Amino acid sequence: MTTASILLSCFLSQASIPPFAPGEAPISGDTVAPEMQGVDIVEHLGDIVPPHTLFMGDDGNEVSLGKILESGKPIMLHMGYYKCPMLCTLVLNEGFRSLAKVDLSVGKDFELVSISVNPKESNELAHAKKLGYLAEYGREGAERGVRFLTAIQTPQGAAAPAAIAEAIGFQYKQLPSGEYSHPAMFAMIAADGRIVRYLYGVKFDPDTMRMALVEAGEGKIGTPLDRFILWCHQYDPSSQGYVLFAFRVMQVGGGITVVVLAAGLIYLFRRGARAQQLSPIKEVSSVGSQPMSPRVA
Repeated sequence: MTTASILLSCFLSQASIPPFAPGEAPISGDTVAPEMQGVDIVEHLGDIVPPHTLFMGDDGNEVSLGKILESGKPIMLHMGYYKCPMLCTLVLNEGFRSLAKVDLSVGKDFELVSISVNPKESNELAHAKKLGYLAEYGREGAERGVRFLTAIQTPQGAAAPAAIAEAIGFQYKQLPSGEYSHPAMFAMIAADGRIVRYLYGVKFDPDTMRMALVEAGEGKIGTPLDRFILWCHQYDPSSQGYVLFAFRVMQVGGGITVVVLAAGLIYLFRRGARAQQLSPIKEVSSVGSQPMSPRVA
């Protein structure tokens, strides 16, 4: 755990709010703190998020993740709740600050969706939160790609956040105080609804975030160089970032060696062929240059 994480944990523990990513909860002996029991992320990489589960959009219209995915763009998905006194605000604040350093843009290259796990929160509250983050992000067109969703205020609609949370392995619970204990994360969802990557914590490296978006975009966003760099890397959960994939590097090195050898052989072959073409000409020229014998009468 980093120094920043330790300080943050000490500060937030006074309010009994668990701010920790999976595996970072404070422990006493071998026992997990009561408010963190059952709170975790169980990764469901490759699974499909439910496309038809309906939510209330911050604009007051019903929408599903499937409808949002019709844009063909990947989704950067956040789960938490909008009255969260600390953790959710930290995650979203740092998420948007990191995105401000990434040249891919919300609304143009990908969608950012935040879902409240509190079924009692309103779309008016969600809209107010959204406006604050849009002002901080400050990029033109971002309002088309940022969506803050809440449960529809019906018994059936109230189950929607839990359905998405279960699908992505986001395990949370409500505390006696009425607050919610939950992990801190973003999940990257490909345009076909598959869960591609998880990013944990309250700090996000812009380069890691960019590569995760490119990975979720599956060749549709980013540059050819981005895709090559991603091909040469793999995600390392222990460092929570992308590291060089040794096998890929060996493949690249082997490919370069083959190309160099092939180029060398072609050069030698052509040089030899050229030498053979010129050799007879030299012999004929040599014979033709000999002095003629005088004719005897």
